Amino acid sequence: MNEKTRFMLALIAPAALVLVLFQVVPILTGANASFRDWTLHDPKRTWVGLANYIHVLRDQEFLEIVLPNTFASVALSLVLGLAIALMLNKHFPGRWLVQSFVLLPLMVAPVIAAIMIRWMFNDQFGVVNAALEGLGLAPISWLTQRWTTFFVILLTDVWLWTPWFALILLAGLQSLPPEPFEAARIDAASAWRTFRHITLPMLRPVMVVCIVIRSIDAFRTFDIVWTISGGGPARATELFSLYAYVESFQFLNLARGSAAAVIGAIIIVVFALLLYRILNRFVEVSK
Repeated sequence: MNEKTRFMLALIAPAALVLVLFQVVPILTGANASFRDWTLHDPKRTWVGLANYIHVLRDQEFLEIVLPNTFASVALSLVLGLAIALMLNKHFPGRWLVQSFVLLPLMVAPVIAAIMIRWMFNDQFGVVNAALEGLGLAPISWLTQRWTTFFVILLTDVWLWTPWFALILLAGLQSLPPEPFEAARIDAASAWRTFRHITLPMLRPVMVVCIVIRSIDAFRTFDIVWTISGGGPARATELFSLYAYVESFQFLNLARGSAAAVIGAIIIVVFALLLYRILNRFVEVSK
């Protein structure tokens, strides 16, 4: 081993040590716990195999509430972000001002946004109910019912993430070659046909990357839901990360919480691979 190699290893060693201690070791510990009967109040740590995984996968709350809730905002944020990106891709007076307003949510911390939204939708003195009463409508208990609470959470999440989608998709739109659009104009193609047959196929790689990144982030979303509803009412608005947290630190079942985390990691990997294969059908990403 020459001096240059030793020097490079000496530079890498501290970062590698931190990575092993604070990422690899906790992941391996959690994976080991997921195969054992490991509760914090009675840590037997006996080997139970796939029992915890089977319990999580058979849990109706996990299948019917947690997973649908986790992915709900991704599609809506993508559609709204694409619409805003298409609008901002056109030249019109005051476009820079509109861009500034669109990007404002990116400057707000998710917890601050969640606190703001929770106060706005407070059933006693929230500004939303005050507006409804001003219009002669009855106030709504927004945060005491499942669907209204989930609507508030979804609204917050979409408000925070739509500008990110719009920014990335706008960059993708502005990088598209102009020749296909010029040919479409010469052929008198309508705006819809141009969008459907030219813009959307050429923008698909960027959209797939956005969906993958956002879906991965959706699995770790915790602060918005915890601040607005705490996962309630009756655990009806839990997302994936909150489900794992409740199983591990409220029910004190570290094994099931770890099993849920491992299942989430597998879902993310499978989802990303499927999207990558779909992308390969339309674009040769290796070239």
